[in-house]
Order: sequence, then C-alpha cells, then structure tokens
Amino acid sequence: MFPNLNAEMAREKLTIKSLAEISGINYESLKLKLRGVTEFKLCEMIAIKKKAFPDKTLDYLFQPIYNGKKEVE
Repeated sequence: MFPNLNAEMAREKLTIKSLAEISGINYESLKLKLRGVTEFKLCEMIAIKKKAFPDKTLDYLFQPIYNGKKEVE
C-alpha cells in the first residue's frame, strides 16, 4: 500500500514489530494500516517520520499505490 515506506523499512532492516515499538503504534493496528485496511492518523504518520525516518518527507513515505500505480496529482 505504501511502497516508499516499505522500501525505507527494508533499507533500515526494520520489521513491522520494530517500527511499532519505535513509533508507539500498536503492532496489530500498524499491520492493518500498512496493508491499507485502516487509515493512518496524521499523528501516527508524523511519529513514524520523526522517530524512524527523520530525513524523509511525509509525502514520500506515505505516497499510496492503487492498482499497481502510484497516485499522481
């Protein structure tokens, strides 16, 4: 659902569990959010950006993908 976030997690060798611990988001909730079942709250996105990827932008990390294509404005 969020290919850039997944790529950055892979680069940093972060698992969903470790990202949950770093960001303070419940593990089960984070799994659902990463799959696109539920939506991220803005405060959760900011926590992930600040605590795990401070050098990346929110736009980059949370750029969604739909039907195999990135959303373009």
